Amino acid sequence: MVKSGIVKNRQRYLCKSCNYFFSVNKLGKKIDDYYVTKALQLYLEGLSFREIERIIGVSHVSISNWVKEFKIKKPENSNYHPTYKIFNHLELVEFLKNKEILSGAGMIITELGDKFMLIKWERFKD
Repeated sequence: MVKSGIVKNRQRYLCKSCNYFFSVNKLGKKIDDYYVTKALQLYLEGLSFREIERIIGVSHVSISNWVKEFKIKKPENSNYHPTYKIFNHLELVEFLKNKEILSGAGMIITELGDKFMLIKWERFKD
């Protein structure tokens, strides 16, 4: 194999044994598995693709593709509608000092980069 020029700003190579010209495939962008996992967790918590897009900063189409790729089904019980807030460490500590906030609802706190996301859900009264 020898170098054989540049086409469209990509190095071109020639195979001496078969006289075939080729270039190395361009690597696409790869989103860290951490964000894929977080997106799927949020989806299972009931957030929409666009809400997850706003939180994580990844395209809602990518999130939709991950859900299809991993064959994830949303829970059927739609009586729960989560709300979420993003906090830094000090804001989270202050928020959790209020005892009234902690009662009457489910809550998950998860790390999101250098911030924390609090997902809270209440069951709607029939």
